[in-house]
Amino acid sequence: MTTAAPIAGRALREARSSPALVDLLDLLGRRGSLRLVWELRDGHGQSFRLLRSSADGISPSVLNARLKELRQAQLVGLDEGGYRLTPHGQELVRHLQPLGRWAQAWGRARNSPADQ
Repeated sequence: MTTAAPIAGRALREARSSPALVDLLDLLGRRGSLRLVWELRDGHGQSFRLLRSSADGISPSVLNARLKELRQAQLVGLDEGGYRLTPHGQELVRHLQPLGRWAQAWGRARNSPADQ
């Protein structure tokens, strides 16, 4: 059974007590979602084709579904310049950036000769 994408201000799960964080993690955990948010982090609009290319050739059907979900969740918008993050999406990226820095350091540490 497929769960609907979270919509800002509305519970995703059948239980009304679903924390917003769980809804967000459900959305971002779907194949390609977090990658799309990350690819849009620079603030420049991107076409469907460019996003597909920058997301390692994600299938058009998955890309379309994820963009629809991210738009419904008010994280991504579409205008004449292409897909771009909304103010909510930009704020999400600001919160993800420290995690990105941590992941880079973690990746370097994992690959250091001292660990091998």
